[in-house]
Amino acid sequence: MPFFGTTWLARDGGYAARRAAVAAGSLTTAVAACFVLRFAYEGLEIAKVGSFVGLLLVVMFSVCSAIAFRRTWDGFTRRPADPAREESLRSVKAIGFMGALIAYFLRSLAEAPGEGLRRKEYETALAQYERRRTARAGNPAARAAKSRARKPKRP
Repeated sequence: MPFFGTTWLARDGGYAARRAAVAAGSLTTAVAACFVLRFAYEGLEIAKVGSFVGLLLVVMFSVCSAIAFRRTWDGFTRRPADPAREESLRSVKAIGFMGALIAYFLRSLAEAPGEGLRRKEYETALAQYERRRTARAGNPAARAAKSRARKPKRP
């Protein structure tokens, strides 16, 4: 959510315009990436490397894009359970950048990407803070003196 700062909290400060710009930008980038991939495929056809290599390229980008889409989409709703595994899949996500861009675009239609996760974490932290804050009240020395006053003294 680098484009939104803290505007996602109250959805103010141009939040809607930023979300629309992010959606348009990610869609434009995805379309441009399709053209780049098409030029790469045409380059393979010009080089006459064979239909097997072309098929392999299409399958590779399709599978990597599907994995990148799923991982990116899941990343908007929960933190990864195993960060090391996510790190090892970084190259697959880079190859399947189309899937990540499409996931980003689709998510930005509903909310700022990652907003739901961050909002949930923020509300949990706020609730924990309020519980801690209400649990401690007043002067700790006064509480200690009050609890000593309640205990009967031994003869």
